Amino acid sequence: MHKFSPSFSKELIKWFAKNRRDMPWRKKPSLYRVWISEIMLQQTRVEQATPHFNRWIKIFPSLKSLINANEQEVLKAWEGLGYYSRARNIYKSAQIIKNQHNGRFPRDPIFIESLPGIGPYTKAAICSISLNLDFAVLDGNVMRVLARYFCIDKNIDKSSTQKYMQSIVDEMLPKGKAAEFNEGMMELGALICKPTNPKCDICPVKNNCRSRISNDILSYPVKNKKNKIPHLIVGAAVIKDPKKGYLVAQRNKNKMLGGLWEFPGGKKEKNESIKKCITRELKEELNIKINIGSKISKFHHLYSHFSIELHAYHANIIEGKPKAMEGQLFKWIKLKDIRNLPYSKVDLKIIEALENPK
Repeated sequence: MHKFSPSFSKELIKWFAKNRRDMPWRKKPSLYRVWISEIMLQQTRVEQATPHFNRWIKIFPSLKSLINANEQEVLKAWEGLGYYSRARNIYKSAQIIKNQHNGRFPRDPIFIESLPGIGPYTKAAICSISLNLDFAVLDGNVMRVLARYFCIDKNIDKSSTQKYMQSIVDEMLPKGKAAEFNEGMMELGALICKPTNPKCDICPVKNNCRSRISNDILSYPVKNKKNKIPHLIVGAAVIKDPKKGYLVAQRNKNKMLGGLWEFPGGKKEKNESIKKCITRELKEELNIKINIGSKISKFHHLYSHFSIELHAYHANIIEGKPKAMEGQLFKWIKLKDIRNLPYSKVDLKIIEALENPK
């Protein structure tokens, strides 16, 4: 086991008390608020999550308000934050708490980890921060701190390394001070021990940091090289009926962005024009033949595992009536009501273009 200075936790907690960032979930660290914040912070930076958390709390200020909401309301409240499976897991968890525990959130670590979307890290964060139970967290920031402090040359993307690091941070955790220690470690990684340009000169635990002493900081942590993400080209038809409004379809709940609404269309195939792509997709999905009109615009968006280039066109139906051929829901909705439904970021860009025509 790697040895660490007994003063590590004292210096870390002392530093954290003076340098902790002002985050809305820290002001009232209730079980409900910490749960929501930790789910939001899964694969999302604090700066991005903060405004979404504030909006969420306005819509669902308490667990009681959340458990009485439907899934579409939850997805709408999550809109723009991405990784929508997180929102669906929150909804599923709320229903479990409602149906199995009379709407009261059990303060039991085993139950908390059993909820959809909660693994060992999220359980440790929720239990330590809201309940001050002695669980040590291990996220990307903490792994970077450990790798540099101890010069751990094992690949942190491997589960065996993560298990090894968990054993180290478990030993380092000062009993009864889990909240301060865990938040301090995560804050240290976010503000000081950053991936690039770490601020070693003001690090509270620099004196015993092995990578600083050996002047080899940026060699750690060891991790897999990132692969180039695929780029997708998709087309969307914006069909308007003078009386009923715009035609939108709901994505299959078992697919990415499931449950969200979109303007119908799909991915362009090899050697296919974007207009042929849209025509084909509308025939396959809704059994309608369309005429494609003027182009609205081209929109770009970067997801975690791919990038998208969406071409949106005005279109009108020339044959058939919309029929769900793949089991998805569809509806007509007027522009004044269109934002009542939840959409992905790229479809929101289409809506903005419709609301503000050039």
